[in-house]
Amino acid sequence: MTPGDQAAQPVDVRRGLEGVVAGDTAISDVDGQRCQLIYRGYPIGELAGRATHEEVSFLLLEGTLPTRAQLAEWTARLAAGRALEPPLLSLLQSLPRHAEPMALLRTAVSFLGAYDDAGDDAEASLDAIRRKAVRTIAVLPTIVAAIGRLRAGQPVLPPKADLGYAANFLHILLGAEPSPQAAESLDAYFVLLADHGFNASTFTARTVTGTRSDYYSAITAAIGSLKGPLHGAANRKAMEMLTEIGSDEQVEPYVQRTLADHKRFMGFGHRVYKGEDPRAKHLKAIAQRLGEASGDSRWFTISERLQQAVWRAKQLYINVDFYSASLLHYLGIPTELFTAMFACARVAGWSAHVIEQAANNRLIRPLALYVGPRDLRFVPLDQR
Repeated sequence: MTPGDQAAQPVDVRRGLEGVVAGDTAISDVDGQRCQLIYRGYPIGELAGRATHEEVSFLLLEGTLPTRAQLAEWTARLAAGRALEPPLLSLLQSLPRHAEPMALLRTAVSFLGAYDDAGDDAEASLDAIRRKAVRTIAVLPTIVAAIGRLRAGQPVLPPKADLGYAANFLHILLGAEPSPQAAESLDAYFVLLADHGFNASTFTARTVTGTRSDYYSAITAAIGSLKGPLHGAANRKAMEMLTEIGSDEQVEPYVQRTLADHKRFMGFGHRVYKGEDPRAKHLKAIAQRLGEASGDSRWFTISERLQQAVWRAKQLYINVDFYSASLLHYLGIPTELFTAMFACARVAGWSAHVIEQAANNRLIRPLALYVGPRDLRFVPLDQR
């Protein structure tokens, strides 16, 4: 067979790598047919509302749920890494206050690599990668909270050693110790979004790791991927949609306008799940409880009626972003920080995938089907 004959053979091109199995992993399983999500063997329903973020981050990185002694040690390591070192705080204070928070977060994580003595060590051991991962998991919520404080013209508060991962974030951002319900709600959000197979940002992190680049480069690249409106920024777009609707009476008119304009409903549909996202029902329940506790269930009511109206019109299932929007809003988190909140949840998963890729590495290098012209001849500049 000649090269020309080979080129003429049909090629199965999967745009967006849809349906392509690009590798194996022991970290999480996304079963689209059965609409199940598993972390290290545990269905997400076993963990949601029962395991803390500290327990789940240990599970993702170490492979098992921690014992009481292991959890105490892990929690202490995370607490020790939360504070912003002066150079990092100075960097955040020097950046434009109203820049896109994800751009600020991306810059801050890149800076962590430059400030780490072994940050660019491509030959780093798995133990060294784990050390960097623990530090980054610990400090990322502090960075995001600091960005929120600086955007509001407020001083950055230090973390408190006696507060958990989620409670510390709310304390730093809002300036007061959160209620147990608020802390538990955000903690559950972090658990539900901690990992999700080979999603775009995770696959980006693994691709960077596959080149034997360093941990911080992989996480910085993952943040850049998460920033996109078709990935992590969808939760922010969902809240903007709810705000545009404004009241439950305007749900049906909004649905009809959106259908007539052939626009998308944010927070609906999923590339993998053929039914409802298994995380969505947990987020919905949390958002409902927060709305009731606040005395203002408007955002939950709008969300629920929109879910029903879109189902009647297009039979679309909600995804993880839909009820994340009202949940985060009820916690007092500004809409512009929503995507960065996704990063705070997902950094544990990214880190686990970086470690797994580094432990059994092979360069990720797919092929492409060339569809351009061939056999062109060079034309001198003055003859073009």
